[in-house]
Amino acid sequence: MNRVQSEKLFAEALKYIPGGVNSPVRAFRAVGGNPFFVNRASGSKIWDVDGNELIDYVCTWGPAILGHAHPKIIAAVKSAAEFGTSFGIPNPLEVTMAKRICELVPSVKKVRMTSSGTEACMSAIRLARGFTKRDKIIKFDGCYHGHVDSLLVRAGSGALTFGQPDSAGVPAAFTQHTIVAPYNDVEAVRAIFAANKNEIAGIIVEPVPGNAGLYLPKPGYLEFLSEITRAHGALLIFDEVMTGFRLASGGAQERFHVTPDLSTFGKVIGGGLPVGAFGGRAEIMDYLSPLGPVYQAGTLSGNPIAMAAGLANLEELCSRAGESADNPRAHERGYDAYEILEDRGAQLEAGMKDAAKSAGVPVTFNRCGSMFCGYFISGPVHNVADAMKSDRERFKKFFHGLLDEGVYLAPSQFESGFISTAHTPADLERTVRAAAKVLRTL
Repeated sequence: MNRVQSEKLFAEALKYIPGGVNSPVRAFRAVGGNPFFVNRASGSKIWDVDGNELIDYVCTWGPAILGHAHPKIIAAVKSAAEFGTSFGIPNPLEVTMAKRICELVPSVKKVRMTSSGTEACMSAIRLARGFTKRDKIIKFDGCYHGHVDSLLVRAGSGALTFGQPDSAGVPAAFTQHTIVAPYNDVEAVRAIFAANKNEIAGIIVEPVPGNAGLYLPKPGYLEFLSEITRAHGALLIFDEVMTGFRLASGGAQERFHVTPDLSTFGKVIGGGLPVGAFGGRAEIMDYLSPLGPVYQAGTLSGNPIAMAAGLANLEELCSRAGESADNPRAHERGYDAYEILEDRGAQLEAGMKDAAKSAGVPVTFNRCGSMFCGYFISGPVHNVADAMKSDRERFKKFFHGLLDEGVYLAPSQFESGFISTAHTPADLERTVRAAAKVLRTL
C-alpha cells in the first residue's frame, strides 16, 4: 500500500509535534511503523492522503456512530456556524442538549456541559468529593477516565499500551487518595470499604471497560457496585464517555439496568466535535457553583457548534429508536439504529470467531453491542490482567495484515473497536474475509 505522502507528512510533524501526533494512541508505537494521515471520511470509510480507502473500525474513537460525515450532522454544523462559532454566554442549544440528555438517561436530572470527557470525569470526581465531604476514590485497573493527575494510576488506554501505568509529572501526593481495584473483583472492593470506613467518596468505573481492549461486567457486578456505595454513603459514577448513547439510547446503565448517582458523557453527544458532560441526581448537581461550593467552569462549555452537531447525532440515532417503545408499528419503517448496530456487531463477531477457528488461531472475541475487541488468547478476558496475556506480537502482524487488506483497526491491542450504522453487511463480509486471510499467515 502506497503511503508516500503520509510518510512525508509524518516526517514534517515530528519537527513540530511531540512524537508527530497529538494523542499517543495515534502513534503506532504499539504496532510498529508510522501512522498514516487521513484527509477525507464518509460513511464507514476513510481515505488517506495517498488515496488509499479503508473500512474504519475506529470511528474517531467512538463518536461516528452514524458513520463519517453524516449529512444531517454536516448540515447542522454549517447552519450553526452561520450565527457564530462561540458566544461565551448561554445559548439555546445548551438547554436543548441538557433536556435531551435528561430525557434519554433517567438517572440524570441535571447536567453540565464540558469540552472533553477528561474534563467531565475530573469534574464529577470533584463533585463527589465535595458532596460527600470525603477524599478517597476507588477506580479500577485498566479503566481510563482521561489524563487527570489523580486518575493516572494503573490506567488503561495509551498509558497501558506503552507499559507506563503511571505518568511522569504526577506527584505521588496527587494520587494518594485514589485506590485501585481489579475489575470484576467483588471481594477487593469489599476489602477497600472495610479498610477505609467513612472515607470513600465514590467509585468511578467504565461500566463496560473499553480502554484495555473490551471486557464485560460479570453478571451482578455493576449491581454490587451500586449496592455497596449506597450502603456506605458513597457515590457511584459511571464513566459513559465511550458507552453513553452507543450501547443503548440510555447508555450502559440502560443496557444493564443499573442506576448510578453521577454519569459522565462525551463522544456521541458531540457528533465528532470536542464535547463532554456530567450529570446525575439534582441534589448532587446543585452542589456545583454558582449554587453550591464546588467550582467548575469552562470557556467553551456548551459551544453552539458542538451542541448542534451532537443534537443532530442524537436526533438521528435516538428519536426513531425511542418511537418504537410507544409505537409498535415504528419498526415497520425499517429503521432502529440500535437494532442495526446489534445486528452488525453479531455478524462481525460470528464471522471473526469462525475465521479464527478455521485458521486454528486462539482468539477470544469480546463484544457488547457495537463495541468489540479480539484478543490473541485462548481463555476468557474479564479484566486487565487477563488482557495483558494476549499475544501482542501476533496482534501487530494481524493489524498490519488487515491494514494492507484495506481494514483499519485501532493501532493497539488494548483499544475497543467500533461499528457504525453506516457499516454494511458487505463491509463486514469483506472484513471477515480479510481477517481469515491474515489469520492463516500467523
